[in-house]
Amino acid sequence: MSSPILSSSPVARIDEEELPFKLPPGPRSTDKPSWSYAALIGQAILASPQKKLSLNQIYIYISLAYPYYKRDAAGWRNSIRHNLSLNGSFVKMQREAGEKGKGSLWGIKEEDLECFQDGNF
Repeated sequence: MSSPILSSSPVARIDEEELPFKLPPGPRSTDKPSWSYAALIGQAILASPQKKLSLNQIYIYISLAYPYYKRDAAGWRNSIRHNLSLNGSFVKMQREAGEKGKGSLWGIKEEDLECFQDGNF
C-alpha cells in the first residue's frame, strides 16, 4: 500500500483514514502556532495509536495539523530533528520484526508522558 502523502504539492490527495495518526479537529489556521517544537512532536506522537512515529510521519502530522509549516520548507524540519535528538523525553525505537517502513521510530519516555498533557511541553 502506498503512502497517503507522497508529494509536497499542496494539491496532493490526502486520505485521512490511511494516516498513522488522528489529526486534531479543524479548522486549521495558517498562523504560526504558539506551541514549542517539542510540544508539536509530542502532539504528533500521541496522536498515533501506537504512540510512535517515523521522522517523516512527524513532519506530515505537523504540516497537516499546522499549515504554517510547509511540507517542503527545510528550516522547521531541521528544528524537529534537533529537538528529537537532544530532548531527553524523546526515545528512538527500532521497528518490530515485520513492521513496514524505513528508519527508526520515535516515541516518548513513559515517565515523561505527563509533560505532554493537553498538547503542552
